[in-house]
Amino acid sequence: MSRLHLILLAAAVAIAVAFLGLSSATMTWWQSRFLDVSTPALQAGSAISGKISKLNQGLKTLDELEAENATLAAQNNELKATRQLSGNLEDENRRLRAALDYRDRSPFQLLPAQILSRDASSWWSTAKINRGFGEKVDAQQPVLTAEGLVGRTTTVAKDLSIILLLTDENCRVAARVEGTNEQGIVSGRRVAGNSSPELVLNFLNRDANIQPGMKVFTAGVSGAVFPAGIPLGTVKEFRTRELDGQAILEPAVDFSRLEDVFVVLGTK
Repeated sequence: MSRLHLILLAAAVAIAVAFLGLSSATMTWWQSRFLDVSTPALQAGSAISGKISKLNQGLKTLDELEAENATLAAQNNELKATRQLSGNLEDENRRLRAALDYRDRSPFQLLPAQILSRDASSWWSTAKINRGFGEKVDAQQPVLTAEGLVGRTTTVAKDLSIILLLTDENCRVAARVEGTNEQGIVSGRRVAGNSSPELVLNFLNRDANIQPGMKVFTAGVSGAVFPAGIPLGTVKEFRTRELDGQAILEPAVDFSRLEDVFVVLGTK
């Protein structure tokens, strides 16, 4: 053992002997002074420990809030879905009531039918319905909605028929312009750059007074497939051509959203 170690050991022994020789009052005084000196450090350590504890508690609370937020989000989505379903059912009910009301008021014998399918390649040309000759459907019968003309039946099976839509260029309909003596032929026409075809009314007089907003109806020519008075569309624009006048129409029926239709079986 080195001389320095001996000196330190002797000093420690002397200090211990000195403390052992102190009276209890003196020992109490020294303990009090020690506590005075160490209290700030102890308090600081206690404060840090408390903050760490609170932080841990806060993290647990954040986890709980996250779980609650996920639960609320799921409930909110469920409520939105329920509200959407309720709205869809209300719209469906309103639409069907309007269709039934139209059938009751119509001068025609109407057979309700549903659109079964539409091929992407012939979306604006044809559609299939769930009615056929088993329910007295025949070829060349008008098909319509409460809004206006949809087209006419072509191929008919027992429980299914194909409709040639008004938006197809081969479905030509004799038409008249409301409030005028003007008559012509309505047909569909594909336009480059447009996703949907437009309806055109051809063979009008070049000097016809045709204004936007005028209604166009079936003319009901003798021997024709379509009876008179079925809405076809509304004039958007009138053009003067070399030999005749042409009106561009906004269809009365929304052909992009066909669901329920009627087949005209005859008159009441």
